[in-house]
Amino acid sequence: MEYLSTDKILIVDLATSESEEEEVEESLVSSKIGGAGITKYLYEKYQDDDPIVIGTGLLTGTTYPASATSVMTAKSPVTGKICHCPVIFKVGVEIKYSGYDYIVVKGAANSPVYLWIHDGVADIMDASNIWGKDVWESTDYLRGFAGDDLLQTMLIGKAGENQLDQAQVCFNHWSSPDRFGIGKIFGSKNLKGFAFRGMGLLDAADPESFLSRSLEILKDIKKNDFISKKGIGELGDAIGNHDLSEWLAPIVHRHSADYFTPYATITGLFMDEDPNLVEETKVQEPGVLVTDINALNSCKNLGLSAENAGRFLKACAKYGIDPLAVTTLSGKSSLDELQGAFDGLTGTLEYEGKAVFSPWAPLKPIFNDFGLSDDRDEVISWWERRQAIALIFGIHPLFILMSPEITEENLLELANIGTDLDIGLEALNEVVSYVSEPA
Repeated sequence: MEYLSTDKILIVDLATSESEEEEVEESLVSSKIGGAGITKYLYEKYQDDDPIVIGTGLLTGTTYPASATSVMTAKSPVTGKICHCPVIFKVGVEIKYSGYDYIVVKGAANSPVYLWIHDGVADIMDASNIWGKDVWESTDYLRGFAGDDLLQTMLIGKAGENQLDQAQVCFNHWSSPDRFGIGKIFGSKNLKGFAFRGMGLLDAADPESFLSRSLEILKDIKKNDFISKKGIGELGDAIGNHDLSEWLAPIVHRHSADYFTPYATITGLFMDEDPNLVEETKVQEPGVLVTDINALNSCKNLGLSAENAGRFLKACAKYGIDPLAVTTLSGKSSLDELQGAFDGLTGTLEYEGKAVFSPWAPLKPIFNDFGLSDDRDEVISWWERRQAIALIFGIHPLFILMSPEITEENLLELANIGTDLDIGLEALNEVVSYVSEPA
């Protein structure tokens, strides 16, 4: 497909160390749109090989507000269902810029490998130098190897290598929305993960109209009161985790946003350096970036100080394990006990709804009420549709819960302006039902 696309699907067979490419056909985009719609289609196409499928949303990396997200689709070891996990930070955009819209990984390697994907080239690389290393060490090694600190990674730590059910795929140095144990699948395939870098450019069928309409939507979004707020603490306060921002305040260093996202959903915490430091720190690993509202609130509810919560989340990110699973399932409450519970962790978290989309994104509106009633079933149904929409088009899964100005109508409008296709609401409804159905 010529527009909003790299026009390429990569299929990698780890068992044979071979890869091939296919084109993204316009007929596939017309019927499945993008993101989770196409990743589920590709999962089903290769399901006999227990694949992991990574895909970009149709609008990922464009000027549509909050178009920051890609998606991983796989069969969860935790739920036994096909699930969709958002890919956030700068990683989601870099996947598209690196030269592929979709990546299918099937089979298992005989020895540890990682995939180095850059400027439309995909290499299966020996991972023996980083197998056994934690997520932070591995990311630093790969950036040093490539000579590029902007290289983006999706990696497992020791939890994934040991194939724990609660293992996460981490993004760069940080914990991810993976509550489905996809890290365990990576480990079972001897796949340490991915490194992405690219300078790709996207073209739109009508670039001037695409840009001007995107900016109009952004202008409407900026009329919201929440635009004056920032950070994970304010998000927690907004959904009823009272005083989260006050609890965090002594160690908050800065807030940052994902690509083109009008709210800073990421909060940097400094435990080993002055949080008010302006110049670059000389302290190695002074803190941690946090995006997980529920994990952070769980630490607070256990009685941890904000500083110890930051240390715990940092340890989870290095080990590659879901922090909410540790706080919920371990039965421990002190920092040392929680960290000591990683290897022996058992059990699974409970899920509301269909357990297809990651509950890392709170199961309720944030800042705006979207006209919903107090009926829980209605709220869950709304949340599942909003998450499906986010992962089809590539919209940040937290931001879509904040902004009523992100509508299905204007997403379709921008998709059609960008692609010169004619995708209607009926087709979107079919894709939403398709990706939301447990299988």
